[in-house]
Amino acid sequence: MLAELLLKWPLIRQLRGDPDAAVSDRTRELQRKNESTEAARSICPYCGVGCGQLVYHRGGRVVSIEGDPQSPISRGHLCPKGAASFELMTHPGRMTLVKYRAPRSRQWVDIDLERATQMVADRLWESRERTFDDSEMHTTAIAHLGGATLDVEENYLIKKLFTAGLGMVCLSNQARI
Repeated sequence: MLAELLLKWPLIRQLRGDPDAAVSDRTRELQRKNESTEAARSICPYCGVGCGQLVYHRGGRVVSIEGDPQSPISRGHLCPKGAASFELMTHPGRMTLVKYRAPRSRQWVDIDLERATQMVADRLWESRERTFDDSEMHTTAIAHLGGATLDVEENYLIKKLFTAGLGMVCLSNQARI
């Protein structure tokens, strides 16, 4: 009877080579949180190294974000900030509206992203129209500073759009990686 009791003990079963000795029935029934999800490849939005991420989603909602093992940069690993990307996307305190303060106003109002984007586009185009030098075919009133998460090819396309499309000459980026 004592031998039978000892043989049920997980430590003894592990020592005898049973790989599932310490696994409970409840643990066996657990499923991965990414079960029945789709994965979209993405790039971490932080520093500029360009670590690969897999964004798991189901029904239009993000389920989890993990490192992409096929990424040649990060090989499935994420730093603490990259690992917190899920919280960045799903935190209940995440702002979903744009804060706008009209000129000379003391009050901030919430506006939706579409309206804010249209306001920026309108002001950009108005600045270009007001300051465009037809003899030089450019404007120096508008500038662009690219981010580190953009690669050389993306910055090249941005430069072509802004110089040829808008006539901007004040461009810089951080695409040095």
